Amino acid sequence: MVCAGDSVSINTTSVTTTWEDANSTVSEYARTERSMVESGWTTTDENPAGTTGLSPTTSYTSFVTSEIVTRTSGDPTAGNDTTEPSPVSGLHVSFVGVTQATLTWKEANGTATCRLLLEAIGGPDGTTQDLLVNKSGLMPGAQHNITLPLSEPNEQRESSVTDSGLDANNTESSSQQPRTPAASVYKYPLVPTDLSSHQPLTQDTEVPLFGLKSNTQYKATVYSQAADGTEGQPRNVTFRTVPSQVFDIEVVNISATHMTLTWKINDDESSSLYTYMIQVAWPTGSFVLNVTDTSANISSLSSSTLYNITVRPFLGSGSEGVSGFLQVYTPPGPVSDFGVTNVSTRAIGLAWRSNDSDCFKILTRKNGTGEPQENTTSNQSIVIGGLSPGTMYAFEIFPRGPNGTTGDPQTVCNSTEPSVVFDIRVLRVTTTEMELEWQNTDNASDYTYCLDVRSKYGFNKTNSSHKAITLKDLIPGTLYNITIFPEVNLVVGESDFTVQYTLPSNVSNIKICTNTTAATLSWQNSDEASDTYIYHLLIEKDGNSSGATQLVTDMGITNATVTELIPGSAYTVKIFTQVGNATLSLAPSWQSFCTDPAPVASFHCEVVPKEPTLILKWACPPGTNMGFQLEISRGAWKNVTDLESCSSENGTEYKTEVTYLNFSTSYNISITASSCNKMASPAQNTCLTGITDPPSPDGSPNITSIRHNSVKVEFSGFEASHGPIKAYALILTTGNAAHPSADVLTYTYEDFKKGASDTYVTYLITTEEKRRSQGLAEVLKYEVDVGNESTTHGYYNGKLEPLGSYRACVAGFTNITFNLHSNELIDGAKSYVSFGPYSDAVFLPQDPGVICGAVFGCIFGALVIVAVGGFIFWRKKRKDAKNNEVSFSQIKPKKSKLIKVENFEAYFKKQQADSNCGFAEEYEDLKLVGISLPKYAAELAENRGKNRYNNVLPYDISRVKLSVQTHSADDYVNANYMPGYHSKKDFIATQGPLPNTLKDFWRMVWEKNVYAIVMLTKCVEQGRTKCEEYWPSKQAQDYGDIMVAMTSEVVLPEWTIRDFTVKNIQTSESHPLRQFHFTSWPDHGVPDTTDLLINFRYLVRDYMKQSPPESPILVHCSAGVGRTGTFIAIDRLIYQIENENMVDVYGIVYDLRMHRPLMVQTEDQYVFLNQCVLDIIRSQKDSKVDLIYQNTTAMTIYENLAPMTAFGKTNGYIA
Repeated sequence: MVCAGDSVSINTTSVTTTWEDANSTVSEYARTERSMVESGWTTTDENPAGTTGLSPTTSYTSFVTSEIVTRTSGDPTAGNDTTEPSPVSGLHVSFVGVTQATLTWKEANGTATCRLLLEAIGGPDGTTQDLLVNKSGLMPGAQHNITLPLSEPNEQRESSVTDSGLDANNTESSSQQPRTPAASVYKYPLVPTDLSSHQPLTQDTEVPLFGLKSNTQYKATVYSQAADGTEGQPRNVTFRTVPSQVFDIEVVNISATHMTLTWKINDDESSSLYTYMIQVAWPTGSFVLNVTDTSANISSLSSSTLYNITVRPFLGSGSEGVSGFLQVYTPPGPVSDFGVTNVSTRAIGLAWRSNDSDCFKILTRKNGTGEPQENTTSNQSIVIGGLSPGTMYAFEIFPRGPNGTTGDPQTVCNSTEPSVVFDIRVLRVTTTEMELEWQNTDNASDYTYCLDVRSKYGFNKTNSSHKAITLKDLIPGTLYNITIFPEVNLVVGESDFTVQYTLPSNVSNIKICTNTTAATLSWQNSDEASDTYIYHLLIEKDGNSSGATQLVTDMGITNATVTELIPGSAYTVKIFTQVGNATLSLAPSWQSFCTDPAPVASFHCEVVPKEPTLILKWACPPGTNMGFQLEISRGAWKNVTDLESCSSENGTEYKTEVTYLNFSTSYNISITASSCNKMASPAQNTCLTGITDPPSPDGSPNITSIRHNSVKVEFSGFEASHGPIKAYALILTTGNAAHPSADVLTYTYEDFKKGASDTYVTYLITTEEKRRSQGLAEVLKYEVDVGNESTTHGYYNGKLEPLGSYRACVAGFTNITFNLHSNELIDGAKSYVSFGPYSDAVFLPQDPGVICGAVFGCIFGALVIVAVGGFIFWRKKRKDAKNNEVSFSQIKPKKSKLIKVENFEAYFKKQQADSNCGFAEEYEDLKLVGISLPKYAAELAENRGKNRYNNVLPYDISRVKLSVQTHSADDYVNANYMPGYHSKKDFIATQGPLPNTLKDFWRMVWEKNVYAIVMLTKCVEQGRTKCEEYWPSKQAQDYGDIMVAMTSEVVLPEWTIRDFTVKNIQTSESHPLRQFHFTSWPDHGVPDTTDLLINFRYLVRDYMKQSPPESPILVHCSAGVGRTGTFIAIDRLIYQIENENMVDVYGIVYDLRMHRPLMVQTEDQYVFLNQCVLDIIRSQKDSKVDLIYQNTTAMTIYENLAPMTAFGKTNGYIA
């Protein structure tokens, strides 16, 4: 039997076992080892017995059995042993510093932990060792931080260990497992342990060491450890820490008496543990300074001195590192009394004092910033040049010492003198340009001048490199504030400014309206600033500049009235434009004008007895005139004569004689003063030429109704060409037929009876009495009952002698004068009288008695009535033949309400009563007139589109027929012939043309030889088209074969007059046409006043005197019935009043409606016609002259139009 065995030697692959025998008789032993991971046993009989070829960190069990000689085995004794783990590999120092180092190794398989021993090796031979760290449990593949606490030399220290990596709790461990190298080795039976759960490690183990001493040698030993604590063979490495050293000593701040040093220590981790001893030495002394930081402030130094500075580092443990060394000069001291001595625009002088420096550096900075300008001098003053004007500069002076040292600077700031613009002068100024020039206190040429040009309309900036500029594109008449800044090197000097107006523009479009003594001027100025302008007007009379009139307008006023001028004089007005207090336009605008000549105030006519001559006299009008235009007219005849001028200075009366006129003729005389091609308003008058003896008639009186004591004498009135016949005297004679003289006018019936004369005046007829008894009808025949014993003006018409032989003659008087002293008998010497020839002698029968005489008288009276009736019928036929017009036999005779002129006013008031009740009844009676007349042509389907209104269709009997061109309906146009006073076809009444009837309209104008169109509507009224604008405005236009061109247009407030040329394109024939467009008549209404339409009618009739007599007047409104009918009716009524002294409004409207429906369309228009008649009658009664001569408005308009010198077609035919 053996006692338990011990393993006396174990390594990674072998185990050596020993045991003791309890029985000495044992001759041999049997040893067997078995591993849990190996299937096999090994046997040996040695004591001790060794087993090799094992696996590291494997548990083995050893069995030892004793055997005696008899081969009897004892009970076995067992023992467990584990093989050592493999040692670590690759142990090395991966980093070494002054106080730290890093160890790195790799673990073999089977290593569970590691143990680290760190020893400081003392002495040169390394015999002295100081155990610093004994750390076990270091997990493989992790980082373990170990920090050594500071301790005195050879003093045992505990290390601080921080594990990382595989330490799941990330906890800090400082446990130590010291292992003595001479530890006993025990021999135990080895029992294998299951390690199948451990994974091989591939990451290096890293152990950073902190807190080491600088420049010290260390030995590090690492043991691998099995899980049961078994350690493998050690591995070690030695290393030396880097010595501590001061380096990079720098002077970060130095002055003449102070410096600040900084340095670095190569032990950054332990830098806070160092102290430093600084030794400062100079040629004459030294001192020491201790600090704990890597910087030091050294004071109480001397300027311009060389100092040797040594910095020695000491670690907290007392070890000294490598010193650092520096040599440095202190700079010289700063200068004193540094200041500015003089200043200019380009330089500044500086001066200072210094005791320890012979050289100085001056840095000059503009505005204290930017790159400096450097100057060096050995003097204690300097002038810094090349500066910019008006700029702040900072001057910094540095004294220089030995070895290039620089002392503390001193600074002074000062500005250069600024450049100044002055003496700005405006050399030239126009409406849009301004030329400027200025001076600069600095005459350098490198300046840029910035101009700030401002006005109320905005501002503009511009530059100039010269001391002059011309500003362009300015606004006329505008106040500009111009500021000029000098600039050089981006430095702006002191500015100056000037204020200047641009010249205002001249005025334009001067318009002058003049009268005799004043002129109203207006003008335009398109400048933006024109509302601030005032204008100086200088009005000079031509040839007399000394007496000029001056006017100044208020601001912004572009008109003025100049008074107290001389009529008919030429003036020149000059207009200067002013803006501000004194800025005038460069030159005035001017225009010449003439005042209107003063009109002749009035003139009077004097007749020359028994001469067809008028003497005209008038006072010379004030002012100047170039002469007079004398116009004398009567009807269509007109004569114009130019007369010489006259002056009113001495109250001169102008006198002229007009000869070769007709006797007893009323002439329209107009005298117009003229000057400067201007005509004054005419002085007008109607003058009647004188009268003379009437012309003797060719025929003799006719004696009829011869009775035994009386006869009837018939004679025709004398021709009134020498004056109106005022009276007729019937003269009887029983003597011969000698031509009577004026003496016979003094003989009466009594003288005849007494036998004083065989000739006597038996009867006196005054034409006024005759006219009153006969009305206005022309008296062509006179009849006198001779012997009826009547008395006229002292002449007794006594009975004739039966069986007497008598001759009769007639004396006609244009002027009859009675002798008041001779029983009112005719004064032949003072009367204007002519005698007709005596009739043949008649012989009176015997007295047949009363009954026979009565029978004869009845028969004779009947014959007279028949003769008078025949005469009237003959006269009417003659008048109709003269008109040479085709009558409408189909139209029934008109109804009539004929009223005498003198009775019309009473009639009007009667009809006007009760809101025009009487007129309303008359108009109601006219409503059905003509409506049954046929209108077949207008109702044809192809003609319906040619009618503007369906209820206004022309009657067939009076419709205007055009020429047929391609279709039978081509002859249709909505128009009717309308009767006037003189002809059945005086007018054509038509509708306002439609767009599709324009060609028909102009074809009608041409074919019916129309020279005048009266248009009584506007084209558009109240937003509705009433009539197409059928005429061209600017260029000629063709309407089918008719070309129409407008040649003139005069637009007046109430009407417009247009002249056209109408040309047939096929035949090239043409004739003039005038359109009278009345624009003041509302549709279905009436004009505001009657005189407008009456004057308009006279205007048309004046023109028609120049037209062919057969030319009808074409009248239209919109429908061609209301306003059209009213105009035609007024024309007929005026003629009726003038020629018949009668009025028949009702009958005229009745007649018009028998030719075209609805003529005079409304009751208001019918009443208006009656009002026109009343106003015409009143006008005649008041003026005693024909209304036409009162129509000055129409006449003036007519005179403004170019007279038409000829009429008719241009092929040579003149109507």
